[in-house]
Amino acid sequence: MTQDLAPEGSRDFPDRAADPTAQVIVVGLDGSPASWDAFCWAAGQALRARGSLIAVYVTSAVASVLPVDGYFDYAGQAAQEVAAELKAEAEQRAAEAGVRLTFVRELGDTVHALISVARTANADLLVVGRSAKMLHHLVGSAGRRLASRQDAPVVVVVP
Repeated sequence: MTQDLAPEGSRDFPDRAADPTAQVIVVGLDGSPASWDAFCWAAGQALRARGSLIAVYVTSAVASVLPVDGYFDYAGQAAQEVAAELKAEAEQRAAEAGVRLTFVRELGDTVHALISVARTANADLLVVGRSAKMLHHLVGSAGRRLASRQDAPVVVVVP
């Protein structure tokens, strides 16, 4: 099962009523090789724990999807196209692994969006890939920022 961005509170996140021991795992996905490594690891963990996976793609809040002064917002269109491609690839990989998937596109800061989705879904685990960008090593990557918080257990997958 997959799901696109829905208004807060109306998301159909996995229900634990059927199996209260099943894990809900949130994974950050941006299309980078490190994020796909994290996705594959999280899918394997979800399979081992008889759980489900929530893949979260976060884009900048600046990338709107509405026309601006008669001109179409190409950044917003590009973000939608990337989200559609990521969703299709994630669906295929989840189906191959035999894992239930929910896909969510969020707007805003990556760390805040991942934490928000994890809290809303009552996630057991939050998984991200290690950033390969030099600037992130200097100012702090999403993985480092998430690991320093106490919201949920975090796994940073290093390729």
